[in-house]
Amino acid sequence: MRWLFALFCLCVTTVSQAAFTEVIIRKPQPPAPAQSQSQAAMQPLIDKVLVIKSERRLQLISRGEPLKTYRISLGKQPKGAKEREGDKKTPEGLYWLDWRKESDRFNLAMHITYPNITDAARATREGWSAGSMIMIHGTPIDDDYPEWYFQTLDWTDGCIAMRNRDMQEVWELVRDGTLIEIRP
Repeated sequence: MRWLFALFCLCVTTVSQAAFTEVIIRKPQPPAPAQSQSQAAMQPLIDKVLVIKSERRLQLISRGEPLKTYRISLGKQPKGAKEREGDKKTPEGLYWLDWRKESDRFNLAMHITYPNITDAARATREGWSAGSMIMIHGTPIDDDYPEWYFQTLDWTDGCIAMRNRDMQEVWELVRDGTLIEIRP
């Protein structure tokens, strides 16, 4: 009986790992004029931002390929998806980066469209507020806590934080309206 249970667990583990495998299918791109090729080299098109919470990694995806990877910090309760306001968790799912601002507290910040329809429905069903104002942002400029202090901590209230230099790059490369996928 135990071997049957072990076999079942092995099958479930194998299937669950396959659910998080990223398959990239490349489509041939038609040749572009010389001028637009040089412009594309200067400013790559970012199709998607991918966040993998378990690896504390944010990737910029261009044409299905990872272009840049950054180290990130998450909410103080990094395991599990955000369910309600104040739970200190970072959301999981598909969202959009819809607007940005220069922040007094966190330098540059890009807004994530949390809650999505699924998040809002779950919160309504449970009878609580889903929360809002989830951002990708930089780190505070603080004399008591230098930027390096934040790099190994999950310290936000549910946002995704990056070094200010990295946030500046993301700010310049990612346009409003870009898809962001946040995985466990």
